[in-house]
Amino acid sequence: MPSWQHHQLLTTHAIARSLPLSSQQFREFAGENQRISQKMVELTPEEKKTLITRNLQETLGEDKLTKVLKERDLKIYWGTATTGKPHVAYFVPMSKIADFLKAGCEVTILFADLHAYLDNMKAPWSLLELRTQYYEQVIKAMLSSIGVPLEKLKFVKGSDYQLSKEYTLDVYKLSSVVTQHDAKKAGAEVVKQVEYPLLSGLLYPGLQALDEEYLKVDAQFGGVDQRKIFTFSEKYLPQLGYEKRIHFMNPMVPGLAGGKMSSSEEDSKIDLLDSPANVKKKLKKAFCEPGNIADNGLLSFVKHVLFSLFKEGEGFEVCREAEHGGNVTFLKYEELEQYYAADKLHPGDLKATVEKYINRLLEPIRKIFETPALQKLSAAAYPPPAKVKAGAAPAAGADEDAPHRLDIRVGKVIEVARHPDADTLYVLKIDLAEAQPRTIISGLVKFVPEQELEQRLVAVLCNLKPSKMRGILSEGMVLCTSNADHTIVEPIVVPEKAAAGSRLAFEGYSGTPDEQLNPKKKVWEKLSVDLKTNSEGLAVWKDNFLLTPEGEKLSSKLANCAIK
Repeated sequence: MPSWQHHQLLTTHAIARSLPLSSQQFREFAGENQRISQKMVELTPEEKKTLITRNLQETLGEDKLTKVLKERDLKIYWGTATTGKPHVAYFVPMSKIADFLKAGCEVTILFADLHAYLDNMKAPWSLLELRTQYYEQVIKAMLSSIGVPLEKLKFVKGSDYQLSKEYTLDVYKLSSVVTQHDAKKAGAEVVKQVEYPLLSGLLYPGLQALDEEYLKVDAQFGGVDQRKIFTFSEKYLPQLGYEKRIHFMNPMVPGLAGGKMSSSEEDSKIDLLDSPANVKKKLKKAFCEPGNIADNGLLSFVKHVLFSLFKEGEGFEVCREAEHGGNVTFLKYEELEQYYAADKLHPGDLKATVEKYINRLLEPIRKIFETPALQKLSAAAYPPPAKVKAGAAPAAGADEDAPHRLDIRVGKVIEVARHPDADTLYVLKIDLAEAQPRTIISGLVKFVPEQELEQRLVAVLCNLKPSKMRGILSEGMVLCTSNADHTIVEPIVVPEKAAAGSRLAFEGYSGTPDEQLNPKKKVWEKLSVDLKTNSEGLAVWKDNFLLTPEGEKLSSKLANCAIK
């Protein structure tokens, strides 16, 4: 049994007796945990630096890092907005935090509850406290699962200090020197971008920068998607008289489907409480192309989690039948990557081995969350969608198949061209106030002349899975009305004052759209059944009007017709 697995079994038993843990209980457990662990060997500053920076994509402030380590241990913080349920990808930052702790760093984990609310209200105010409690318990369980030293680890809730007089005054000071352009640019990778953003999204980067000062740390750790916020902090904190911090950035690790692992797309993630059967089912569907090492979520997990946890002499052990090559152990990740790239390891064998290691990591967490107190907390923090009685109107955002899941935005057609390989299709370039216009294929050639489409405002469904249409990738769909025999088709009419990029919403429904609609769940197909124009030609979903942010209604010349 690997030493980290043996350690996790010891720590699970200790934690399961006492969860949910108070801060004092956790510190007492941490001391016991450290006594059970092997005594850490004192590292030199250079060895600490190597451990701190391994597997990172980028470090800003390396000279300062070297200087601090020669004088004392580093103080680092990692923040997480308490929104969706943490999933198995959270082991990536947890494993890096384990490196920091092993290097003697003092680590603060910030539960950014106010940030969760500011980012498009991804966490309702009423659930913030419950979700913060859930995050604290599940992250403690994850850390115990991988057997890290914990005596230099502490947890902080953002609202405990972000509502203070001093912090609030600094927010005002920062707002007097930061431009709207810089605030929007800083949040470009982490806050949903529209032409007319909410003020909350513009505040987000500044608050994250100020956290570095109020947590009294030397460095902040995050994903490389945080880079613009980190450089924003380096630019503006000195203007308030505060020092520039060091910044560590992890690479973005692909999800099971090959893209980002998302809480909103069920099949792209493995939940920390998933059963072994669910783990097997999701890994079976995972994208794992033979020989492909560039966009392989499984290999990324092995590299950034498993190999960082292995002790000296331990490796990634693949068990196979003799006729398939027999058992093989990789002591270095590079050896595994080369072996897989050379097609010597079948994707099925890689999946089976990763499944084994993931279940070893998750089993202690599952056991911890079998306690009634934590089951109750989980249900309260993430309540299931409300069931609607027949004939009753659903609560706003409560129905699992409600229209808030659709990301419908105003777009402006800036270019129209015929598809080179399809006479009935247009290739449209549409401005959605994103970094680049989207390419969208539309079958309007027979119905709308090119000159009527150019510079026209349209309603675009933006979170369909991109798909190729006759060789050209289409990144959305222009919503149109059509009569019964499909002889008349026209785009929905968008009010002239609407701004490109602004999100359209259905009256009575609020919430965050899915990052991408899962085609296997048929979300769009189910919702579009009730998407139509009423007797006055106004766009509705079950009699709820489709509205611009200013409250104007969208319409069509065609009444009582379907919208597709």
